[in-house]
Amino acid sequence: MKKTSELFKALADETRLRILALLTRGELCVCELTTVLGVGQSKASRHLAVLRNAGLVTDRRHGMWVYYSLAKSGDFSRDLILEWLARAEEAIPSAAEDLGILDRSRAQGTGCAACPDYTAIDSPAESASAKGK
Repeated sequence: MKKTSELFKALADETRLRILALLTRGELCVCELTTVLGVGQSKASRHLAVLRNAGLVTDRRHGMWVYYSLAKSGDFSRDLILEWLARAEEAIPSAAEDLGILDRSRAQGTGCAACPDYTAIDSPAESASAKGK
């Protein structure tokens, strides 16, 4: 596990907590995160780098786009934190609003239209199988 202090430093920012809460819905591209959070791409990327360095998120590149998801763990501390985040709507008031925006955006099909895989963002496997059809 990364140093415990890095982990808690990463969790000590509301924007990063909001990002983690959004990622409980599955893999998201940076442009979806910026839209929901109402922040610029550079600010979102800085926060995502902190989360990645703390071992909380992983990234996957596809052309010009970068997709983020919660890291698979196995570490007891991180697993507890990620479990808590699954109920973030109760603990982080702005997360509930963010998750509602994301859910409405996806339901309306107005997610990240710029992303090549935006209709299958939840599952890279679905995206790959869709390309093979």
